[in-house]
Amino acid sequence: MRKHIVPVTFEPTAADLAAIEVEWPLIAAELDVLDAEISMIYAEDHGGPSPLDWRRLRRAEARVTRAAADLTTRTDPHRAA
Repeated sequence: MRKHIVPVTFEPTAADLAAIEVEWPLIAAELDVLDAEISMIYAEDHGGPSPLDWRRLRRAEARVTRAAADLTTRTDPHRAA
């Protein structure tokens, strides 16, 4: 028996988009870590990661830590204290 697939017809709300906007620095930092990790994987095929590759990964991880800390210390007027 086949089930009918219903297309999704709802859009993100303004609150959803605002939440993404607030979290975007953390999302971007996490994407930087992913990119650095992918570069490390490809470097394995060419003699291993260079010191520059390792530095890039460490800096990307530090950006994630800073962005996560900034996100948690940011005051949210909708959140109860």
